Amino acid sequence: MSSHLSADHPAARPPGHGSVEALISQTRRLRGEVDAVRRDSQDDSTDPRGRWQRALYDLALHQLTDLDAHLAQLRDGPAPAPRHGSLLSRVGSAEWNLLTDEAEWSGELFRILGRDPASVPLSLDELPSVVLTEDRPKLTSMVTDCLVDARPIDGEFRVVRPDGTVRTVHMMGEPVLDADGSTASMWAVLRDVSELRRSQRAVSDTQDSLHNPPRPADPGQRPMAEPEEAVPPPWHGLLRFPHRGRPGLDLAAGYLPAAPTAPTIHASGYFGWFDACPLADDETLLGVGDLRDPEPDGAHGRAVLIGALRGLALAGTRPTQLQDRLTGLLEGTALPPVRDAVYCGYRPLTRTLTWAHAGNPVPLLFRGETGRALSGQAELTLDAGDLLLLHTGALEPAAVEHLLSLAPRLTGAGCTAQDGVRTVTRQLGGFPRQGDACVLVARVTP
Repeated sequence: MSSHLSADHPAARPPGHGSVEALISQTRRLRGEVDAVRRDSQDDSTDPRGRWQRALYDLALHQLTDLDAHLAQLRDGPAPAPRHGSLLSRVGSAEWNLLTDEAEWSGELFRILGRDPASVPLSLDELPSVVLTEDRPKLTSMVTDCLVDARPIDGEFRVVRPDGTVRTVHMMGEPVLDADGSTASMWAVLRDVSELRRSQRAVSDTQDSLHNPPRPADPGQRPMAEPEEAVPPPWHGLLRFPHRGRPGLDLAAGYLPAAPTAPTIHASGYFGWFDACPLADDETLLGVGDLRDPEPDGAHGRAVLIGALRGLALAGTRPTQLQDRLTGLLEGTALPPVRDAVYCGYRPLTRTLTWAHAGNPVPLLFRGETGRALSGQAELTLDAGDLLLLHTGALEPAAVEHLLSLAPRLTGAGCTAQDGVRTVTRQLGGFPRQGDACVLVARVTP
């Protein structure tokens, strides 16, 4: 790219080299001082304020480390082959020629997107194919404003790599004009900011827990020392959950294993499960429930159950009929009927939600700053931005009531389904539950 600096081509040493060197020295000295204060500070993992301070120190060190690397790049120019995981390997550049429809990417950009450097760079029309579905309108709007109105690009979106991992990318770009003042191409720098955003969320989450600590259902039950995080469920390798979501939905789910000291139903072999299954006409079946299985981890039983559930749904069985049909189908196996479950069908064209449940768990709907339980068997039209939360019967009523109070946070601007799962699992840390629990979050996209 002749008109702009590529991340692949070393630049001449910029003017003011001495000033840049002084900035590097100041940054490294400040980083050392912050690290020393962090190590000398009291590190009490049981204290919410201590966790918040630790997260804030980590974020400051992360940003100072990035600043040091940026300044070093200004001084020395980019390295020919940045080591994997370094800051320079997380910054790439691209130029899209509007006249020839050709694209030129730096090697770093291929690595950021997880693509083979020998492959052909994606055109501007193809770029949205690697972007998370709900972020595509934002990318399209930024590119259109840049090409039509010559506005600079400065925004973030999430990309899905071929291996299914999701990364957050910050994109800055501008139009490149020809001699007549017309837009000939678009140039951009893209940076992987996933770790930075993760550190910022840690600060936000610990600050929230500092001001709004979860209340245990039993006054004698103390909250857990550390906020809980959802972990991959035992059957994660057997069943694929749609990482990219489904048409009209942003999806995420979490599995919370039973605490060692918590009351458990595993002695009877009950385990939680969740699933999202594509149906005809872009409809999606969502399901969450408990299953009894004599196997130690319940993985085999859950695979059988979800396979049967998907088969019935693909054959046209509606959510209100699934419980009875599933019971009949499981009679031929060693598995007993499903004890507690929630089944939902969502049609994106009409934004229609149909649901049914067996046992105690019912869907929770969050809209605006309110949350409510959807009881019975019914049908409802959802709005863009609505958030649906399904959970297993392992959660106590007090925990469910607390989840409903989180509506302002779960429906806030920019809150994704994954953000919702993270908030829910952290908030559940102070509540007892009857064994392991599963939660599934579906956010309605525009």
